[in-house]
Amino acid sequence: MNFWGDEQLSFFETILFSALGQPVEVIETQFLSGGDINTAAQVFSSEGVFFIKWNHAERQDMFETEARGLDLLRQTDALYIPQVVGYGQQSDKSYLILEYIDPGTPNRTYWENLGQSLALIHSHTQAKFGLSFANYIGSLPQSNSLTTNGIDFFFEQRLLPQAGMALYKGLLSKSVYDALFRLRNHLPSILPNERPALLHGDLWSGNVIVTENGGPALIDPAVYFGYREADLAFTRLFGGFAEAFYEAYDEAFPLEDGFNERVSIYNLYPLLVHVNLFGSGYVSGVERVLKQF
Repeated sequence: MNFWGDEQLSFFETILFSALGQPVEVIETQFLSGGDINTAAQVFSSEGVFFIKWNHAERQDMFETEARGLDLLRQTDALYIPQVVGYGQQSDKSYLILEYIDPGTPNRTYWENLGQSLALIHSHTQAKFGLSFANYIGSLPQSNSLTTNGIDFFFEQRLLPQAGMALYKGLLSKSVYDALFRLRNHLPSILPNERPALLHGDLWSGNVIVTENGGPALIDPAVYFGYREADLAFTRLFGGFAEAFYEAYDEAFPLEDGFNERVSIYNLYPLLVHVNLFGSGYVSGVERVLKQF
């Protein structure tokens, strides 16, 4: 079944030709969810099956930075990461082509494997917090300027830009912004003193998929080197993962005491991202965290 007309099929064939270097015939397509800003499809072709997503976004480097993030995660050899086939611009569209991963059913050790694999990813470190390139969280720019101090990085490149954007948009009150600004002085006594860890950066259940053999795979990263607890905290923002995941992680890479009390601090960042992406309905969550501290 082909969901799109001839123009869209020609788009698929053109970008596949560009990525593979040979003519490709599209045989069948299937519409898939592409999130809030992208359109996505499963594309069956003469050269195999591919996952393709595209958008009309003005930020033409969005898919390039996603591809680079996937490559960084794949280099850890920790768990399955889809291969990047190609990315670029064609006509008025930006696109990303990945191998298509056939979905499966979680196997008996799925959550344990995910916890151990994330611990292995987090064991990869570098001298400074940040990354050698900027990228995106959702459709929002994410600054990753290399920073020696983790607290400076977390506050100045995670919390402050999102809070400033929300204030500018009229989504966040000046009093809430000021309260968040005062939080900076408390962070040294709250956050652990750890080396930067390679993070997925957008680790919620929608970005973890089950492969055909029942194991975990990661997609849609917003990678950087930061506090590893931020990834784990993100998993709890929308309900949390199975307890076996957290137990396996902690056994492989033990957390400092008090992590549960720090979760809400780390999640100020994704909450502020959601304020800027989806509106003021998420402001109350930000206010609740600030009242705690």
